[in-house]
Amino acid sequence: SQAEEATSAGNVRFVHAYAQETGLAAGAADIVTCSQSFHWMEPVATLAEAARLLRPGGVFAAYDYDWPPVVHPDVEAAFEELVRRIGMRRALRGQPRHTKDMHLDRIRESGHFRFVREVVLHSQERGSAERVVGMALSLGPLSVMLTEGVSEEELGLAQLREAADAALVDREVEMFLSYRVRLGVR
Repeated sequence: SQAEEATSAGNVRFVHAYAQETGLAAGAADIVTCSQSFHWMEPVATLAEAARLLRPGGVFAAYDYDWPPVVHPDVEAAFEELVRRIGMRRALRGQPRHTKDMHLDRIRESGHFRFVREVVLHSQERGSAERVVGMALSLGPLSVMLTEGVSEEELGLAQLREAADAALVDREVEMFLSYRVRLGVR
């Protein structure tokens, strides 16, 4: 409802459904995207549904950030350690997730797309230690684990905060983010 209220375009509508069962008409879309989300979906059924929805020549695009942002070697090392610790905890819990590094292969191997390609896009912004920590806090599993009582120290968030504060002090610096876009053309 929030998205609908914020959108005035007549050719946009929002549907509450699972990726593999949208209920939309076949051939109804020019573009189907998964923004920072394809790794949470069952890939075989999701790709079949995306292909069903697309018109001939339509594009499926799954895109994700590359973590960590490029900002400072010590900050990047601490961010990578945080992500590693989150991944270890998720694995111990038996929480399934399809790895992002296999997205392109999954799209290609699905057989639904005549052309498959990965492109990398880059953006540059100014950011502070607070911005870096905020990016980390946007990671869903981190927020869940913190809510469940796992400490910032256990997860490596305290170490990231310390590294960012030490490297960036109280200033903004140039940060670079990369986005991997995996494309499949029907």
